Parts: sequence; structure tokens; C-alpha cells
Amino acid sequence: MVSGGYKVITWGCQMNVEDSQQMEAYLRGLGMQEAQTAEGAEVVLLNTCSVRKKPEDKAFSMLGALVSAKEKNPSLVIGVCGCMAQLRSSEIRRRAPHVDFVVGTGQISQIPALIGEARRSRKFKVADALPERKGAVVTDVPQRILDRSPAKLKAFVPIQYGCDKFCAFCIVPSTRGRERSRPTEEILEEIKFLAARGTKEVTLLGQTVNSYGKNLLEGKVPFARLLWRIAEIPGIERIRYTSPYPRDFRADLIAAHRDCPKVMEHCHLPLQSGDDIMLRAMKRLYDVASFTDIYRNLRSIPGMAITTDVIVGFPGETEGMFRNTVSLMETLRFDSAFMFAYSPRPGTPAAMLPQVPFAVKRRRLRELIDLQNSITCELNAADVGKTFEVLVEGPSQKDPLLLKGLTRHFKTIHFPGDCEAGEIVEVVAERAHLWGLSGSLTSGKS
Repeated sequence: MVSGGYKVITWGCQMNVEDSQQMEAYLRGLGMQEAQTAEGAEVVLLNTCSVRKKPEDKAFSMLGALVSAKEKNPSLVIGVCGCMAQLRSSEIRRRAPHVDFVVGTGQISQIPALIGEARRSRKFKVADALPERKGAVVTDVPQRILDRSPAKLKAFVPIQYGCDKFCAFCIVPSTRGRERSRPTEEILEEIKFLAARGTKEVTLLGQTVNSYGKNLLEGKVPFARLLWRIAEIPGIERIRYTSPYPRDFRADLIAAHRDCPKVMEHCHLPLQSGDDIMLRAMKRLYDVASFTDIYRNLRSIPGMAITTDVIVGFPGETEGMFRNTVSLMETLRFDSAFMFAYSPRPGTPAAMLPQVPFAVKRRRLRELIDLQNSITCELNAADVGKTFEVLVEGPSQKDPLLLKGLTRHFKTIHFPGDCEAGEIVEVVAERAHLWGLSGSLTSGKS
């Protein structure tokens, strides 16, 4: 057992958040409790992201800040985990010699042993092996532990690791390895465990989540079939997932959104660019026309909301190509979007191409954000007067006198009331904001 407290600091996507929860479960298994601050901990883990340069800079900045903590407490164990750890262990060692170990994305289970070794020998260790792909079937997926920590109303559940798409801008195949799916029964057992402890909403995670099940030893299991299986689990009221890949979107998934009451009316469908030349340069395996077909089929479902990702300033993007993206955003009118200026990632094909000037990228991003914000406000305003089913999450951080929750179509709504977290209620939207909605309870609860 390890005495003292721990602190896990996380950057990045939902998969990183879930990885951090697994790290915390391992640390609690050592008898540790969470510390209030990194300076007051005996073990500090930084779970890093490499999708863009900014989170890497934040991680190195935090490592710099931990130098004084290590000097004050030489027994402090510092580990760097996640995507940056997978790629840059040598640089981490050079720039931060006070780090005790580096753990890649596929070796989280090694953390307890590495902590023990660090306390005994203080020799720098690296555990960054990724599973090799041998043929079509990959059964080597990370072993997960089911934690006995307080129940979660909403939970992330990874169903797939890695990626086989190799987009020109993306580092994920290098940081998380080749695509591999978890066995169906293992996923179902985890969700049953969560449901028995009070979880009502699960979000399924995968880099291209809707390609789940293609490489299973048990045989191909379509993603839509998995959704229907999860919907049969007592206690699970809501099912979400992120992020699908447009080329792998099938009619049975659209049907699941339409016909399965537990699959929510929301889809985060990454566009990346509204120009076909750019999509080909990005090595995205779809075009604007096929993307638009999927979009319109989803929009035909009553109450459906669609969000997206867009990159501006990818190498070779001309003003005309950018204008095509703007035009498509005006036409499709996403409910919201994550929008980024392209950030070169070392080791990816796009990083070696001539780059769009930063000032141009910044101007284009600002224009696209302004456009999307206006669309989001208009679509939210159109929800005013409608009644929504809401899963109550608890008090609002904006105003503790209000409650907050998510509608089925993934919009945050704040409202007064005395409901308990976990209740499903009906709320009528009365005001719209860029961030979501405000409203009040109807007389009845669903």
C-alpha cells in the first residue's frame, strides 16, 4: 500500500478523461486518497494530450511548476501519462529530469508497479508499448478495472481503442495504436455494473466509434446492434456516443436514433472541411456530398441536433476553399461546433507541407466562430417554448439556486426546482443563450 494523497491532472478528450478515472481507480486501490493540490500530493500524474500544441505546452509548464514541489518533498512521485507521453518520452526526460516515469496510453495498468519502483530506486522508467496488429483481429485491448468509488449518474465507457483512418493531420494512430474493439459482453457487463450503482446515462467512446466491432474475435458486431443491446440493460435511460466517422455511418445507425427511445437525438458528426479538395488532402475518406446525405438523413429525425468539428488553415487551404467551408456551414446550420486553426503535429504528413500563415488562420477561425455562434443562438432561440425531457444533474455552477441538466438533444438547460439528481423531468425552455437554455419545470415529471 502507498500512503499519502494523489493528484491526476488531465488535458484532452473524453477518452483521456476516462483514462484518468482508471488511473485514479488504480491509485485508490493502493490505499490513496485524492489530494486538494499537486503540491500537497505524494503522487502526481499528468495525463497529457497531443492533438494540438497548446495542451503539450500546458503539460510542460505544469512540469516546470512541479520542480519546487519535488525539491520540498523529494519523495514525491511524478508520472507523465497519455498521448504526449506515448510520443515524447525522451524529450520529457530531457526537459523534466525530476519525472520518475512515463506511461503510454496502452500501459495504464503498469502505474501501481511503477510507483512502487520509483519509491524504491528512483530510476527513470518508460512503459509505452502499444499492441501490434496481427491480421484483421485485434483482441489485445487495455484491461479495465471496475472501481467501487461513488456512483456516477453519467459515465464514459470506451468500446474501441486506436484508429485505422490515418488522417493527414492526426497523431492518434501513433499515440493510441491500431483500431481494436472491446468484446461485446465485456462492454455490456461494465454497463450493467454501472447501472446497478446508479448510472443512468452512458457515452460510448471510440476514435471512430461507429466502426466498432469489425475486428472482434467473436465475429463482426455492428455498432447499431451494440446500441440496441445496451438499451436492454435495466436502469440505463440514455445512450450517447462520440465520435463517429462519416464514411462508416450506416442506415441501421440512423434507424437506431429514430427507433430506439434510449438513443439520444444528438450526433457529433465531424466535418473538418467543407471543400472536397481539402478533404482529400486531409485524407478524409468521404466528400461533401456524402457527408451532406448523412446530415440530412439525421436531420429528418424529429428533435435531432447535430454538432461538428472544423479545421481552418490546413496546408494548401486557399481563400476559395475556406469560403466553401463557410458556405456549407451556412447551409447545414450545425447546432454547435468545435472549431480550430490547424496545428502541425510532428510525425504527421501534413506537418511537412507548406503552412498557411498564422494571421490568415486566425482571421478565418474568427470568422467561422462568429458565424457558428450566430447560428447556435438562432437554433437555441427556436427551442424557446418547447418542452424537453431533462436528466437532472444537480445544482448549476452558474447559479447554485438553479438546477441544470441535459436535454435529449444535448443542450444544457438551467431551471429552478427541488428535484434530485438523477430524476428525469420535463422542462419548458423560456430563454435562449449561446451556451444553451433556461426554463422552468412543467407540472408533471416524465
